[in-house]
Amino acid sequence: MNRRDLLGLGAAAALAPVAARAQAPAWPTQPVRLVVPFAAGGPTDIPARLFADELSKILPQRVIVENRTGAGVIVGSDAVAKAPKDGQTLLYTTVAHSVLRPLFPRLPFDPVADFTPVSLIGVIPMVITVNKDFPARTLQELVDRIRAEPGKYDYASSGNGGALHLATELLLRRNNLRANHVPYRGTAAAMPDVLNGSVPIIIDVATTCLPFVQRGETRALAVMDEQRLPQLPDVPTTAEAGFPGLLAYTWHMVMAPSGTPAPVVDAAAAAFGKVAAEPGVRQRLGDLAMRVVDNNSPAYAATWLEAERTKWETIIQEAGIRVD
Repeated sequence: MNRRDLLGLGAAAALAPVAARAQAPAWPTQPVRLVVPFAAGGPTDIPARLFADELSKILPQRVIVENRTGAGVIVGSDAVAKAPKDGQTLLYTTVAHSVLRPLFPRLPFDPVADFTPVSLIGVIPMVITVNKDFPARTLQELVDRIRAEPGKYDYASSGNGGALHLATELLLRRNNLRANHVPYRGTAAAMPDVLNGSVPIIIDVATTCLPFVQRGETRALAVMDEQRLPQLPDVPTTAEAGFPGLLAYTWHMVMAPSGTPAPVVDAAAAAFGKVAAEPGVRQRLGDLAMRVVDNNSPAYAATWLEAERTKWETIIQEAGIRVD
């Protein structure tokens, strides 16, 4: 190899790191706004702040949680949809995002076209529970009772069109059952009537229902997940109870405005995935009944989101659910 070839190789080697640096996304270049469309201190805000704190330790810029509440998740989502497409503003949202289009046809944004999924953080399963004195000790017994007396039984939810309502309609629709929906303004408002038995059935988020089940005030019949909850090791999954495919969650996902460059989206996904893999973070999320998802890629998040949209839009149409 002659001197000219050696010089050429040396120049190429010297330029390689420069080229790599030029291709690497400059993210973040300023503090990142992580918009949470829920109130501070709630079950969505707490994990978001955990991620913001941990991300701030490994990124060159801080991550700041900004609670933007109003009209459900619409106000906060709208702020992100209209934010610059640079990855500096991200949305930390839940399953509520997947039902925006069928429930709210006149939104100020398009929940599909205006967002790019970044990373699915984790899932918190729904748990089928009943009043402690309700005469059904298994999910099959509950289904049999509702089927034997259509329209006799009432079930509670945290509001019309919410995750609890949709999960119960999934159970009813998949098994050709009929029960009466009693919507409340939040789970806290519903629980007194569940506890006194006047509205004896509620499918609730695991995080919320665990204290009642563990104190013996309600009875858990099945977990709507593919895995049992560590906090309820004796409660079967819906598949184990004889109802495979009956799955429902509230999940947590990070999204960016549509049009955010793919390298920036990938960098953000990698950062969230790195935090989610930390044992301490997984433990703290597990304490909130969240099962962390190992695949943090944007592609996986997009596939998950589309499947959830399809499932819940079908249930909304079949049940004729409307939000006035």
